[in-house]
Amino acid sequence: MAQLAAKSDSMGDKESFAALLEESLGTSDSLEGTVVKGRVVSVENDMVLIDVGLKSEGRVQMKEFAGPGGQPAELKAGDTVEVYLERMEDKNGEAVLSREKAKREEAWTQLEKAFNEQQRVTGIIFGRVKGGFTVDLSGAVAFLPGSQVDIRPVRDISPLLGTPQPFQILKMDRSRGNIVVSRRAVLEESRAEARSELVANLKEGQVLQGVVKNITDYGAFVDLGGVDGLLHVTDIAWRRINHPSEALQIGQTVTVQVIRFNPETQRISLGMKQLEADPWEGVEAKYPVGAKFKGRVTNITDYGAFVELEPGIEGLVHVSEMSWTKKNVHPGKIVSTSQEVEVMILDVDPQKRRISLGLKQCLENPWESFVDKYPAGTELEGEVKNITEFGLFVGLPGDIDGMVHMSDIDWNKAGEEAIAEFKKGDHVRVKVLDVDVEKERISLGIKQLGSDPFESAAAGLRKGEVVTCTVTQVTDNGIEVSVGDGYQGFIRKSDLSRERSEQRPDRFAVGDKVDAKVTQVDRSSRRIGLSIKAKEVEEEKQAMAEFGSSDSGASLGDILGAALRRRQQEGDE
Repeated sequence: MAQLAAKSDSMGDKESFAALLEESLGTSDSLEGTVVKGRVVSVENDMVLIDVGLKSEGRVQMKEFAGPGGQPAELKAGDTVEVYLERMEDKNGEAVLSREKAKREEAWTQLEKAFNEQQRVTGIIFGRVKGGFTVDLSGAVAFLPGSQVDIRPVRDISPLLGTPQPFQILKMDRSRGNIVVSRRAVLEESRAEARSELVANLKEGQVLQGVVKNITDYGAFVDLGGVDGLLHVTDIAWRRINHPSEALQIGQTVTVQVIRFNPETQRISLGMKQLEADPWEGVEAKYPVGAKFKGRVTNITDYGAFVELEPGIEGLVHVSEMSWTKKNVHPGKIVSTSQEVEVMILDVDPQKRRISLGLKQCLENPWESFVDKYPAGTELEGEVKNITEFGLFVGLPGDIDGMVHMSDIDWNKAGEEAIAEFKKGDHVRVKVLDVDVEKERISLGIKQLGSDPFESAAAGLRKGEVVTCTVTQVTDNGIEVSVGDGYQGFIRKSDLSRERSEQRPDRFAVGDKVDAKVTQVDRSSRRIGLSIKAKEVEEEKQAMAEFGSSDSGASLGDILGAALRRRQQEGDE
């Protein structure tokens, strides 16, 4: 019986042990694929030996215990850690453990909670992959698309690497191990909050810090922290800026002042130059009229050139004030951009912020020099530069031109006829008649080189004298005649005869010789007035005085007949 009992007891112990072993093994099997706690047995080189309560320990690489961003962990024997049990034992009989998977499992649980509650999570960007970056979310690796890094494109992401950043989970799939996060969503949410606060407190005159977001031809858009303002090109600086890129670049931090703010449209106008002293204050005293200064050509247009006298102060040299001699020439052919020039202040208008400058006033006036060297009466030789319908333009010393009017070319020939004898490039001798410095005009004469033949001819003619003329032209109003050496005279129709029936121009022919009395010598028109009628009336008076009397009873025919016979006898003698 004792043996049986002992046998029975022995069998009971074996069954109890088997039950305990089966229970232990069953429990251990259920631990696979879960996170368990273990005790660090030892740290050997880059491996950590961990006891998780199984029949054998497991080894985990030291790098799996690294902190966020790859920071090395400090472990020692006796420390308690959580690891992921992959298998009870491998071919070497050791438990297969993983710290990374343990962290991942723990992180996934927290991330799923945050994703469901739409909460932000903290992570560290630690690597770059195609299309974006990798983020460590406390052990779980997430994907950050490049478009979700920031509100604006980021050229250099280096400052963000290794730094804890807030992220918003956009999508996650635990079965596939995929997590997509966004930093941009967090920034936009913060930006919207900041925008509301900024707009609520915004007022004109306020000075703010901003970042240049975009540059256009007419200005730059500045991000004030959730809201954009326009910095117009004319408000960047007091000096002339042709394009905003000359003074600004995208991403640059600038200090600006709110010039105008419309709460309804939320349009904000910004200025930078308003934070600096206005250079136009006291400009009249600084730049008095008549003073000369040096400046730099900043811009050239069709109507002139802008010259910078100091930063923020520019004046315009009108094309008419650029050269004494070069007329109708583009300003770009006289000055060039960035050229340093000397100018004179002609006018200052502080209200309109305008300064009129003169370039030619700083140079010698060739008209004043000419009148000093060549006063009226001086004879010169020059080249015919241009021919117009009213005269000739002749080049003179000092690179200036003078004009010979058509009436000053020839004493006898008509203007059109005289002009036709010249061509461009001819060298002619001229006399200076008059110089008008203010109007920049020089009057020249060619006929004045010789004496006026009309004067000498007119000097020999006396009013009332009878002269012999030659008919040169017959018109409806009278006849043109040549007197003396070819000087023109005119006999009107009413002066052709004493008798009205004989006052017909057609009874004369070109080449006929006629006697007429000089009635007028017009030096201005260079014409001699003649009359046949006046001659006949005078002859009649003489005949009456000599051959007739009031009481003789002789007829006019008798008297004239006697006078004519006497004249014929005198002629025969």
